[in-house]
Amino acid sequence: MPVIVNTLNTDNFRHSLNIDNHELFTDLPKSLGGDDSAPSPHDYFDAALASCKALTLKLYAQKKGIPLTGVTVEVTHDASEEQKGKYQLNVKLTLKGVLTDAQREELHRVADRCPVHKLMTTAEISIDTRLSEGAFSQ
Repeated sequence: MPVIVNTLNTDNFRHSLNIDNHELFTDLPKSLGGDDSAPSPHDYFDAALASCKALTLKLYAQKKGIPLTGVTVEVTHDASEEQKGKYQLNVKLTLKGVLTDAQREELHRVADRCPVHKLMTTAEISIDTRLSEGAFSQ
């Protein structure tokens, strides 16, 4: 399943983002010359972690019979040292439902084992960028 990003017009930075049959949008913040009309790529990066943790916890609780009724995951970041290769993500996890301390601790541990968390912290990622054949300008 490819993720396809296309320029919408030449006057701004807003782009369409298509994933399967889902259309999203991306833009730059005003501080970088965008209109801030949609999440930035960094926002989507942070959102991938937050959504993975929430979905992982709901699925795990359902399978284990833990009475989790909802999850709120708040992710903030510190990108002040990104140019030096450091990007700090801070996660605040709110578990809803009548849960024992043991269940809360179990879910806390599980949240840090979601696939995106593991991908972001343990995987060696390589990126191969190529020009498409027959690229043209419009």
